[in-house]
Amino acid sequence: MKVLVFGATGGAGGSVVRACAASPAVAEVRAVARRPLGFAHDKLRVSVHGDFLDYEPIADAFTGVDACLWCLGISATQVPDEAAYRLITHDFAVAAARMLAERSPGAAFHYVSGQGAGLDSRMMWARVKAETERDLMRDFGAVCWRPAFIDGEDSPNAPRFLQAMRPFFRVLRPFAGLYVAGQDIGRAMIQATAEGQRARIIGNRELRQIASRAPASAA
Repeated sequence: MKVLVFGATGGAGGSVVRACAASPAVAEVRAVARRPLGFAHDKLRVSVHGDFLDYEPIADAFTGVDACLWCLGISATQVPDEAAYRLITHDFAVAAARMLAERSPGAAFHYVSGQGAGLDSRMMWARVKAETERDLMRDFGAVCWRPAFIDGEDSPNAPRFLQAMRPFFRVLRPFAGLYVAGQDIGRAMIQATAEGQRARIIGNRELRQIASRAPASAA
């Protein structure tokens, strides 16, 4: 399959790109990013693009793919203003899903949300993510993933306290509902695409189960 990845310079997205490149099920990985990636692979093609509301200049990147893996996001601690957070979390993703539907009808859209998302939550980030899930599932049949602690790639975009706490959070690895390796998110998305899953929310425990069904990665 051919996949398109957003957020590849982040911790989760960087892991997803690497999982896709290593997967025998993936023939080509396309990534859209604001800057070149610090990762190269024979399968990888990168489109540098800055406007995440207008994808017309890179429409070809959306053409002929089997799935779009949306890992782009930001912590609400970094963008506490709700309007700015909604723009990045909701509007950017919906614009990409719309372009995917135009250029690759039938392709799967996968959205990395977060554990704790909820329409009735008191937390702004949780409400916005849940609204994004709702809109993407309703309009595009998206699969929405709710990972817990993500043990992903180092990223200059991540809050420093999370980077510093990562080694301590790894004690959660045995607990399927609390921890996920970043590359397992990619493996789960690939496997869910192959299985034809659509329009549903998947929590951390099931995410790890789906990842375990994915074909073994290449050495």
